[in-house]
Amino acid sequence: MPDAKFDEIIHPSTRLSIVALLASADWMDFAFVRDRLDLSDSALSKQLSTLESAGYIEIRRTFVGKRPRTSASLSPVGRKAFEQHVAALQQILARSHHDAGAAAAADD
Repeated sequence: MPDAKFDEIIHPSTRLSIVALLASADWMDFAFVRDRLDLSDSALSKQLSTLESAGYIEIRRTFVGKRPRTSASLSPVGRKAFEQHVAALQQILARSHHDAGAAAAADD
């Protein structure tokens, strides 16, 4: 199991959704991510830029004929950060379940 580490860059819901989606494939087309997450081009572009600046994703820009095509991939650093963030969230959930159980037992 990866070390747990909460990540402020990944945590916002849009970026968490992007990283989770990218974790499921090697490369994903910009349009697929945009449509799957129901984001505008500008919103997705801004979030991808933030993730790329952090070193969490790689962006590939190519052309298909004369049309530009942008794809994104989770970098090894990004994959590790995502796994650590998920582990941190799981720890938070486990603690809340434990605390809720303890509180219920104290009420009895």
